[in-house]
Amino acid sequence: MASVSAHSHHTSGTGIGRRVLAGAAGGIAGGIVFGVLMAMMGMLPVIASMVGSDSAVVGFGVHLMISVLIGLGLTVLFGNRFLTVYGRGALVGLGYGAIWWVLGPLMVMPGIMGMTLFTVDLTALMSLMGHLIYGVILGLVAVRVLKSQA
Repeated sequence: MASVSAHSHHTSGTGIGRRVLAGAAGGIAGGIVFGVLMAMMGMLPVIASMVGSDSAVVGFGVHLMISVLIGLGLTVLFGNRFLTVYGRGALVGLGYGAIWWVLGPLMVMPGIMGMTLFTVDLTALMSLMGHLIYGVILGLVAVRVLKSQA
């Protein structure tokens, strides 16, 4: 009984190691789902072109690395504050996915590729859907990992 009581008193929040694990797991889970959607739309070679390739496999790898880094950004910085319950985790993930849609495909990627910034067309709207799905999965998986016992 004493060990249960000692485990239930978390006054300082979740440790950095647990937040890193949550971000990596959430980033991979969301990234895989989003990556499958991108593969179905033929978008992975576009991602690969950011590193000088046209391979869908390379594109998927680049996409997963980005997905993990973005996941870590959310959980390491905000895990203790915003990722405590599933409902909030899903909403925070949704908003985070929307922010990264603006930053990624509307700003950074076209900037790297010498294309027009803030182009919103059907492809961009499909990308928005993928980013929102990614964000919700990231948020939910992160909450699950953060709530689990070490």
